[in-house]
Amino acid sequence: MHEAVLYEKLPGSRVRCHTCQWRCRINPDKFGVCGMYQNKGGTLFSLNYARVSSVAADPIEKKPLFHFYPGTLCLSLGTLGCNFHCKHCQNWEISTADSGTLGQGCREIQPRASMELAKQYHCQGISWTYNEPAVWFEYTLDSAKLARENNLYTVYVTNGYATPEALDTIGPYLDAWRVDIKGFSDEFYKTLAKVPRWREILEVTKRAKTKWNMHVEVVTNIIPTMNDDAQQLEDIANWIRDELGELTPWHVTRFYPHHHMMHLPSTPLDTIEYAYKIGRNAGLKFVYAGNVPGHQSESTRCYACGKLNVQRLGYQTEIEGLEDSKCKFCGAELNFRSPGSKEGEK
Repeated sequence: MHEAVLYEKLPGSRVRCHTCQWRCRINPDKFGVCGMYQNKGGTLFSLNYARVSSVAADPIEKKPLFHFYPGTLCLSLGTLGCNFHCKHCQNWEISTADSGTLGQGCREIQPRASMELAKQYHCQGISWTYNEPAVWFEYTLDSAKLARENNLYTVYVTNGYATPEALDTIGPYLDAWRVDIKGFSDEFYKTLAKVPRWREILEVTKRAKTKWNMHVEVVTNIIPTMNDDAQQLEDIANWIRDELGELTPWHVTRFYPHHHMMHLPSTPLDTIEYAYKIGRNAGLKFVYAGNVPGHQSESTRCYACGKLNVQRLGYQTEIEGLEDSKCKFCGAELNFRSPGSKEGEK
């Protein structure tokens, strides 16, 4: 067990966690919403430090991140637990697991060992993914610091529910914030994830970009009858344009039935096309259809000259026309983060 970094002690041996936006008040011997923080005698402990449920050397495009170190491999690590309870979770076996299974379904990989694994598998970076990385905060923080020392990029694949304090603590060591904006209404977030307050996700995401110069890409998994209405899709697209910038990639991805939502059909292709058009009509330069292999939006073309910059087919990536973060043919800024781009500097 590791003592938590972000919490306060309250009277009666209670504590308040400040890692995510639940800001759980936890009685002695009880757990936070995520199940991975426990109050032991008035001290808050992280229970899953270095406990890894899932590990793989993934193409960065799988996150999905399309404008961040394209064509590279990243070491992807996940643990157990989550601060959301999404009905459609694809990784529900690990996100809904409790601390009692840490010794059974996990292996130990200390931060320094993860650096060695990344190098062994020829990865240029590390991502914390598969479940919400904020519920693994102490481990990801220590690992991100080591990654910076080892010239490895760092990625959070996140629901965005970390607190501003958590973001500011890890911000100097985190390069990319791949965030889900799942919908754009109180009712949607309550129904899907049992989250009563979600708008601070937007503020934290904006802060990741403006304060910490992180590369940000947004994913919206479009679920039939829940967030496929024009109002929510337009609101998301407009928010991305206004607060993150028109060059921010938006991935509109196809839902497939999982977990407690097996009764819904997969998202019709027409709906994905509709969301794509909404994004482009809002002025977003890069909208990508996800979980639709072979879709015409899979590759990146320059919005200014129309020439092919990055060709993608599934996770196969060929860089055709990039010069740092710009179009090699006309010089237009494309918002790519790569080793040679000035945007990659912290």
